[in-house]
Amino acid sequence: MPKPEDILQPGDALIIVDVQNDFCPGGALPIERGDEVVPVLNRWIAAAVAKGVPIYASRDWHPHRHISFQAYGGLWPPHCLQDSDGARFHPDLKLPASAIIVTKGVRFDQDQNSAFDQTGLAVPLRQDGVKRLFVGGLAEDVCVLATVLDALQEGFEVALIVDGTRPVTPAGGEAARRKMQEAGARLIETE
Repeated sequence: MPKPEDILQPGDALIIVDVQNDFCPGGALPIERGDEVVPVLNRWIAAAVAKGVPIYASRDWHPHRHISFQAYGGLWPPHCLQDSDGARFHPDLKLPASAIIVTKGVRFDQDQNSAFDQTGLAVPLRQDGVKRLFVGGLAEDVCVLATVLDALQEGFEVALIVDGTRPVTPAGGEAARRKMQEAGARLIETE
C-alpha cells in the first residue's frame, strides 16, 4: 500500500477533522477506537510537513446550550465545550505550529458538521493553489462525511484516508463511504 510521503505533492492539503478528546475513548461522545486514527494521521502530518503541504485541523468548539445537544433539541450529549479538556485535540496528535485551526460549531442557531460550513476554509485553500485534499479524522459518518461532500461541492479533488477515520457505527461508516464515493471522492488506505 502507498505511503503518505509517496502520495503528497505540491497542490495538496491535509485536512484533519475533529480529532478531539471528547470523540476518543473516555470522552463525552466517544467513537469506538477513535484514538486509533492518531498514529495514522501523525504519519500523514509528518509527510505533509516534510513536503511543505499545508495542514488544516478542524475542531468542534461548542458554546454551552448548543443546538446540537439533546437538551436543546439536538442529537448528541454535550461535547467539545469551548475551552474544556474535551475540546482539546488528542494529546498524541502531533499538529505542527504551522497547522491552521478551523473552528466550527460555534453558532447558536445551527450545527456546523463540515469544516467548510461558514468557516471560509475554501478561501485559503484556493489562495495556496490547493487542488487536492486528503481528509481523515472523526467521525467518518458525521463531520468527516460532511467535510468531504462540501469539499467536493467546492470543486476540490478529495481522497478519504480510510485507515485515518472511524465511524459512529459500522453501518453508518459503510453508508458514508458509499456516499463519498458516489459524490466523487477516492478512498485510499495507507496501512
